[in-house]
Amino acid sequence: MNHVLNLIDTHTHIYLKQFDADREAVIERALAAGVKQQLMPNIDSKTIPSMLAVAAQFPGVCLPMMALHPTSVKENYKEELNIIGHWLEKKDFVAVGETGIDLYWDKTFEDAQKEALAQHIHWSVKYRLPLVLHSRNSMKELFDVLEAHKHLSFTGVFHCFPGNVQQAKKAIGMGFMLGIGGVVTYKRSMMAEVVKAVGLEHIILETDAPYLAPVPHRGKRNESAYLVDVAEHIALFKGTTTEDVVATTTENAVRMFNC
Repeated sequence: MNHVLNLIDTHTHIYLKQFDADREAVIERALAAGVKQQLMPNIDSKTIPSMLAVAAQFPGVCLPMMALHPTSVKENYKEELNIIGHWLEKKDFVAVGETGIDLYWDKTFEDAQKEALAQHIHWSVKYRLPLVLHSRNSMKELFDVLEAHKHLSFTGVFHCFPGNVQQAKKAIGMGFMLGIGGVVTYKRSMMAEVVKAVGLEHIILETDAPYLAPVPHRGKRNESAYLVDVAEHIALFKGTTTEDVVATTTENAVRMFNC
């Protein structure tokens, strides 16, 4: 079955040190599994060189985004935002990502995270690029910032969508896709209910590698080849074929990221 699939992993950190020892082999496995492209969200100024190096080594396969991750919003966030803005101006990227709000680890910089997210929204509008949104313990706060800017024209995806069915429908109503990954395969996850409740036309697939590996690889380092397992689980929940899930979600990703 795998040889006929045409998948896009819309969120992988393949450039991180966890892949330094075997990155080429990991990418080859993904290609062999039918994952034709891997989209790479940035974290902060320190990750830009490695991300761009991987993009240069695997042109057309590993495609970079640009943004400041909310957990990297610290005392120097304005300096970091200046660096991000510089790169968005000088180079082409597939998205402004990943940005958002994360209140799980630390709420110290909540206001700064909201300010940074607002800046990313304006970049999304300026460069006509989708937003890739990170949300952890922050759905209400994230929606508040998005709604404050609803007079602007922008779209994007809730990466590793963390919410319930009601929140999923709200995100879709605002023009956003839901990024679904390995969590959908976990028994205690509510993602199965979310996937059952929304149409495939609102879903794109992702791994968030090296994190959140799907069953049966849970607990191991995640990689893009495992996206097939995510597609198979979604097909089971939707009562359709894996091929149908892949065809629709890949079409969604191509339209969203122009890749």
